[in-house]
Amino acid sequence: MVISAAPLIYAAIFFAVFLMVQGLYLLFFGKSISLNSRVNRRLQMLEKGTGREQVLDQLRKEMSQHLKSRSIPIYAILAKKAQKANIAFTPQQLVMVMAGLCVVSYVLLSVMTATSQQIRILISIVMGVGAVYVWVDNTAKKRMALLEEQLPDAVELMVRSLRVGHPFSAAVNIVAKEVPDPLGSEMGVIADEAAYGRDLGDALKDLAERVEMQDMRFLAVAVTIQQTSGGNLAEILDGLAKVIRSRFRLFRRVKAITAEAKWSAVFLSGFPLMALVGIQVLQPGYYDDVKETAVFIPAALGVGVMLTLNVFVMRMLVNIKV
Repeated sequence: MVISAAPLIYAAIFFAVFLMVQGLYLLFFGKSISLNSRVNRRLQMLEKGTGREQVLDQLRKEMSQHLKSRSIPIYAILAKKAQKANIAFTPQQLVMVMAGLCVVSYVLLSVMTATSQQIRILISIVMGVGAVYVWVDNTAKKRMALLEEQLPDAVELMVRSLRVGHPFSAAVNIVAKEVPDPLGSEMGVIADEAAYGRDLGDALKDLAERVEMQDMRFLAVAVTIQQTSGGNLAEILDGLAKVIRSRFRLFRRVKAITAEAKWSAVFLSGFPLMALVGIQVLQPGYYDDVKETAVFIPAALGVGVMLTLNVFVMRMLVNIKV
């Protein structure tokens, strides 16, 4: 039995390229850009002596640059996710990172494998673009999950601030100072915009639309209604905080209930691919007797189509709307 190491080498190269993306990001922007930081990035930039206006301009540019660059080839596939992830790389820099990772992947494939040049080029492009896409997607999911988790606490902090007599703009500023990223910097930008004359309701609406978060839309609508018709904003936000927290608990409960079904879907979708890789590793010549027949290519394409449809069907079955 001949064991082929090629699939394992491909997996190792892809993992190395994926780690390289994160390493470059931290190298260019420092640990403050990480979502694991307990101090928000805006405050760290201010502490380094950067002017408030310069910090606001930089953060606003980062928050809006990706959707404005959807016309760039290839970049359109991840522009929306990069916007939600608030990637500090400019779109041009992100495309350059993709190109650089494609080159690195090609060099590693050339050194570590003996495949043909055409296959190396194709696989290196898939690895370079795919590593950036997976990284951006994971960052966006993590950031959105943190925003949803932080929002109820932030609204309750606003309520306590309003009840002791602070205006709403001061309550937002307190949240910007006390809450870590990602919500801390987002609220800091809103506080700075309000200081320069922008309406708080409009700023909150812009944030809600940018992150496409329903609970944030509720907050923006509540503030806008209070500004136009009056009322006790502290009581309104207190009720909103309870609603948001109840929704969050419900989402967590649904996630726990559907966890088994989702992992079953992942296993059923991934098992054929794992089996194929295992066959290629343990017995590379397993398909030699049939791959020259007339039905092999149509059968392989049919299996590929069925596997692709299986992924979409499984996602629809476990994607429960609340």
